[in-house]
Amino acid sequence: MNKMNRKTFLEELSLLAGASLLAGPALASDPVWKKSKMKLGMVTYLWGKDWDVPTLIKNCTTAGITGAELRVEHAHKVMPELSAAERQEVRKRFADSPVKIVGLGTNQQYDYPDQEQLRKSIERTKEFIRLSADVGGSGVKVKPNQLHKDVPVEKTLEQIGRSLNELAKYAADFGQQLRLEVHGNETQELPNIKTIMDHAPNKNATVCWNCNKQDFNGKGLEYNFNLVKDRFGDTVHVREFNDPGYPYQQLLDWFAKMNYKGWILLECHTNPADKVASLIEQRQLFEKMTA
Repeated sequence: MNKMNRKTFLEELSLLAGASLLAGPALASDPVWKKSKMKLGMVTYLWGKDWDVPTLIKNCTTAGITGAELRVEHAHKVMPELSAAERQEVRKRFADSPVKIVGLGTNQQYDYPDQEQLRKSIERTKEFIRLSADVGGSGVKVKPNQLHKDVPVEKTLEQIGRSLNELAKYAADFGQQLRLEVHGNETQELPNIKTIMDHAPNKNATVCWNCNKQDFNGKGLEYNFNLVKDRFGDTVHVREFNDPGYPYQQLLDWFAKMNYKGWILLECHTNPADKVASLIEQRQLFEKMTA
C-alpha cells in the first residue's frame, strides 16, 4: 500500500467508524429493534363468559394469559352491586395470582336521543368506573354505539364525544382510563370515531381498536389506523391471530413501531371445545408474531 492509498484508506476507515457511532444510538432507539412491550390478555366476551373469578384465574394461569378484561353481566358477576367486602375479595384474588384485571368491559353507550336515557347511561358508567378502581382494574370499556335516522349524524357524534369527555375527567380522579371500543353499525367507521374523539379532547378518553371488517372501508386500513392512533388507550381487541380475514401480523408490526406498551386482548369469536388449549395456541402465535 503506497503512502497516498494508505492515507485515503485510513481517512475512509475513520469516516466509517464515525458513521457507525452515529448510527448506533439511532438504531438502538428504533422500536423495531427492541423486544415488544405489548402484553397479551383476553376479553371474557365469549371464551370466558361462563367462568367465575376463580375459574377465570385458573384457566388464564394455565394458558399463560396474564391479563383479562372482565365483561360485565357474565358469570364472574363483577358488577356495581358488589359490596365493599366482595370487591376487596375480587381484588385480592387477582392480586394473589399472575393474572391482572385489565379493566371492565361494559355495554354503556351515549347515542341516545332521549336525554334522560343518556344521563342514566353516564351515571351507570360512573358506577363501573368506581367498581373498576375498587377491584384493581385500570379502565372501563364503553361503546358509541349507533346513529339515529331522525337525528343529524354530527349531532349524535358530538353528543357521544361530549359524554366521553365528561366521563374521562371523572375516571381520571379514580385512576381509571376511559376506553371507547370501535363499535356499532355506523359508529365503528373510523372517520366517525375520529369525529367523536375530536369532541372529547380530554386525553383520558381513548380509543380501543377492535379489528372490524369496516377498518378497510374508505381510504383503507392504514389510513384509518392513522386517523386515531394518537388516541389509542391501553387496550386493543383482536380476534384469533390465525384468522386469514385480518392482517394481524401487519397490525402488530404497526403497534410495535409505535412502541405500544398496552394490552392486546383476545376477543375470540369461535367456540372451541377446549378453550384453554385454544388460548395456549393463540399465546404461542402471539409470541411468534412479536418475537
